[in-house]
Amino acid sequence: MGMADDAQFQQILGGLLSEENEIRTQAESTYEQIALPQKISLLLGCLLNAAAGEKYREMSAVLLRRLLFAKWEEFYPNLPVEAQTQLKEQLLSAILQEQSESIRKKMCEVAAEMARNLFDDDGNSLWPEFLSFLFECASSQNAQQRECALLLFSYVPGVFGNQQKRYLEVIKNMLQQSLSDASSYKCRFLAYKATAQFIVDNAELSTDKPDVKENYKDIQRTFSELLPPMVQVLQESIAKGEDNVLLQTTITLAEMAPKLLRPQLDAIMQLCMKLMSDPNQEDDWRQLGMEIIVTLAEEASAMFRKHCAGYLPLLVPEMLKMMSEIEEDDDWATNDDSADDDSDSNYIVAESDLDRLAFGLGGKVMTNLILSNVQQLLVSADWKHRHAALSAVSTIGEGCRKQMEPLLPPIISGVVNFLKDVHPRVRHAACTCLGQMSEDFGPAFQRKFHAQVVPGLLCALEDSSNPRVQAQAALALINFSGKCPKAILITYLDAIFPILERIMQAKLKELVEKGTKMVLENVITTIASVAGTAEEKFLVYYNRFMPCLKYIIENATTQELRLLRGKAIECVSLIGLAVGKEKFLPDAASVMDLLLKAQTSGEEFATDDPQVPYLVSAWARMCTIMGKQFAVYLPLVMGPVMQMASAKPEWALLSDEDREVLNGDQEWELHNFGENQNFAVRTSVLEDKSTACAMLVCYARELDEEFAEYTQQVAELMTRLLKFYFHEGVRVSAAEIMPFLLQSGAAKGTEYVQQMWSFIVPELLQALKLEPNVSVIPEHMQSLAKCIETLNCPCLTDEQMRELFTIFNEQFEKHFEKSSERDEKRRDEDYDEEVEEELIDEDDEYTFIISRIADVLHSLFSVYRDQLFPLFDSIVPHLVKLMGPERAWTERQWSLCIWDDVIEFCSPASIKYSQYFLQPMVQYITDPQPEVCQAAAYGCGVLGQCGGPEYSKVCAEAIPRLVEAIQRPDSRSPEWISPTENAISAVTKILKYNAADINVADVIPVWFSWLPVWQDSDEVPYVYNYLCDLVEANQPAVLGPNNMNLPRIIAVIAEAFARNAVEAGDPTGVRLLNLVKQIQGNTELFTACLSQLSDQQREALHEALVTPPAAAQ
Repeated sequence: MGMADDAQFQQILGGLLSEENEIRTQAESTYEQIALPQKISLLLGCLLNAAAGEKYREMSAVLLRRLLFAKWEEFYPNLPVEAQTQLKEQLLSAILQEQSESIRKKMCEVAAEMARNLFDDDGNSLWPEFLSFLFECASSQNAQQRECALLLFSYVPGVFGNQQKRYLEVIKNMLQQSLSDASSYKCRFLAYKATAQFIVDNAELSTDKPDVKENYKDIQRTFSELLPPMVQVLQESIAKGEDNVLLQTTITLAEMAPKLLRPQLDAIMQLCMKLMSDPNQEDDWRQLGMEIIVTLAEEASAMFRKHCAGYLPLLVPEMLKMMSEIEEDDDWATNDDSADDDSDSNYIVAESDLDRLAFGLGGKVMTNLILSNVQQLLVSADWKHRHAALSAVSTIGEGCRKQMEPLLPPIISGVVNFLKDVHPRVRHAACTCLGQMSEDFGPAFQRKFHAQVVPGLLCALEDSSNPRVQAQAALALINFSGKCPKAILITYLDAIFPILERIMQAKLKELVEKGTKMVLENVITTIASVAGTAEEKFLVYYNRFMPCLKYIIENATTQELRLLRGKAIECVSLIGLAVGKEKFLPDAASVMDLLLKAQTSGEEFATDDPQVPYLVSAWARMCTIMGKQFAVYLPLVMGPVMQMASAKPEWALLSDEDREVLNGDQEWELHNFGENQNFAVRTSVLEDKSTACAMLVCYARELDEEFAEYTQQVAELMTRLLKFYFHEGVRVSAAEIMPFLLQSGAAKGTEYVQQMWSFIVPELLQALKLEPNVSVIPEHMQSLAKCIETLNCPCLTDEQMRELFTIFNEQFEKHFEKSSERDEKRRDEDYDEEVEEELIDEDDEYTFIISRIADVLHSLFSVYRDQLFPLFDSIVPHLVKLMGPERAWTERQWSLCIWDDVIEFCSPASIKYSQYFLQPMVQYITDPQPEVCQAAAYGCGVLGQCGGPEYSKVCAEAIPRLVEAIQRPDSRSPEWISPTENAISAVTKILKYNAADINVADVIPVWFSWLPVWQDSDEVPYVYNYLCDLVEANQPAVLGPNNMNLPRIIAVIAEAFARNAVEAGDPTGVRLLNLVKQIQGNTELFTACLSQLSDQQREALHEALVTPPAAAQ
């Protein structure tokens, strides 16, 4: 490489470092045009050139590391072996010779990146010289070389590959020696980082790979000896106050390996408490100390409750003290921008951390502790203390909900009083508190406290001299009305809407005169929220608000008013949903014209235009309101919606150093993958994308065949998004839309639907197989079940069926594996009631997957019948295991539901499996859990209806159990009525279809005594049709001697209509009414029957009898 090349390349590097955009852009273009091999050669040459300027060498190192990270496969394997060897030797040699500390560090990063890539598939190192170099440096007398060893190890802690277990003691000794290196604080500092990174890296592996969990336990045992010197180094680092990176590293340790810290919890807690309570420390240091504590409480809550509870009486006051550290700002209350608060301020960070602490440790531990401290602050003369107290009450509601609910009456009375506090920021905090509690405790909160809260918020809403308070009162009213029962909220409409109207008019005037808009934006959203709950009761206010809102949409077209326009758009569409199609339709066309103004005029929205998400959501609401009449607008709206749904996420792969740039940026979500690798993704784009996908679901669902023309392009997009792992909401919408696309596509013919399905199903199965989120798997399962139901024909190839049952087996095995892990956690030394609640929640998640597998099997059996058996055989052992008496009731319930489908759709062939399900099914009829009882009773019913003569004996054996279940003392209680009616229906089906081994005449009088039924709409027709059968056949057992049961029969029928169990126009209802009309022919008898009815029964029966057949239909 010639000197001219060096000089020219340094010029390019200089351009890349330039602060001038034009120069930098030109340099980037030139740099990108250099071929990869030459680029790496030039970067390496500059890095190794001691004569080059340090800034150029640093830049070369950064760029070289990025290339090695991103382009390794394109570069390294294509080098001759000699060149590979030379590159590695040059780099290690340069590290030893380099005098500049910063360049030496950069060289270590480059070397570590190479080492990370030089492993074969079995974990064997392809660069053994690197390991030798690391050990030589670690044992060197030269402190700089020892630092290099620690840097290299921290950058690539997996450097030992598959030999790590063998070298574990060696690694520990190396780190232990470095942590105690008396001659070099820098070595001690780097040893802490290296030790923590090694532990974290192995902890991350252990969470994903069960086979290495035992190895991680070895690491925990071995490395626990290093904790005392680590704490000493951390203490030393805090005392020096030069670099807080060790505090950040400790946070990562607390997150990934909290239980490893158990032996030193006291020392860590004392250190962090001292740090966060020291007013002379920098704010970010104090916050990091608090973050370590809160992270421990979140990630190892049981351990924290057991070992650190003694610190909480000291910790909570310190956090509240930090929440009181608010700077005075005379202009705050009149500022028109609520985004001016510094998110890094102590009071905001401490409030967030108190929320996390309460959520992590639970209400039993935290509620009284926090509230007792809050009481003292509420009576303080210092407004900052009162503000902190209200903020604390506001923030702990979600985490302490169960314990706070009984205490709410005095709390709410106190909070409402602070709506009249002398300081605007305290009034603002009171509004925030009431709004948050409306969300956390609603709708019970609204039912109990509306009389105090609504007048208080309306008073705050009229505080026009303090716009920030006004705006927050509006937000609180949004939260309150969102969960408020309609019957309660409508009693306040005459108080709420005149105030909202008055403020809207005043703030519109202010907007024109002063340009202020914050209160107006919030008030418009409040109108939308209240109207949404009020529904048709908003009709009387419609004409007072709609013209003004349409005016805003039409005229708020400048850039600074885009958000205002978006909120007005949202408000109009929500009002349309509230008042219904009939009232809104006259305005619908003009509203759509306003919403589509940009499209019709050929304008394009900026990518960051805040009104676009509002527009897209509003179009979907308009679609819901207008139904198929909305189809004419599809050509205009589909473009922007598809563009938004197709948006590619902004993401980046970052080193730990690069990550620091984005730390604290709310627009970016950061994930650490160990070994100096981080992934960042911009969240705002993801939320908009998710919104657009949900809107596509709305269009496909509401428009049916009118959406057919768009099904292909939407299917192509949404099948890709089934594996969009950046955002689970996008994946959920992608799954949800599939059956609607098939339904819409039916308008284009069977062949079209089959082609679309052949495109969808492989992607859906693949997504189901790869889905990483437990909460999304059920959505994919449900989508598949609904698709099969929609197609209603054998629609999976043999290969796809095998793939699906492989997925089922994997999910069952995962279910049992997680169940065993939960049992293990119950034996943990830190197990307590709060842990049990977490385990129950986790169990619910995995059981929900089983319920969705049951849904898919239901769809499959309804189509394939007993042809499914060869594949079904593979999961039978799992179902048998689930039905064991020792299993959770939810497991037994869903196993029974699957067997119910086997019987219903596959009998008489289901007899093949009778040894597995018959005995448990009969036994569980009297299970103490209603859901299990219902599944078993339903199964006995389908045994009677569908099973055939092979099951006649077991049907007879089931009758006494069913009678026992029906005659429970609490059989008609809310939790037992559905199981009871399923049992009654089961007896009905057995008597009607499978009574060969039963004396029917003996059972019918008892059966008749159980009527009426009304709860289970699926089972009601079976019962009443059988009643009709018996009466029409003049069955003495039901009619009684001399037809003495006729008044009771009329009473049963009347009650069925009174409870809306049957409709006059339904086939069952028609049969029942025909019986009534026959009896009606005997006026005296009918009058006698009516005399025994209640007023409600007589009225319901009369209404059913006079309902014209056409109207009834």
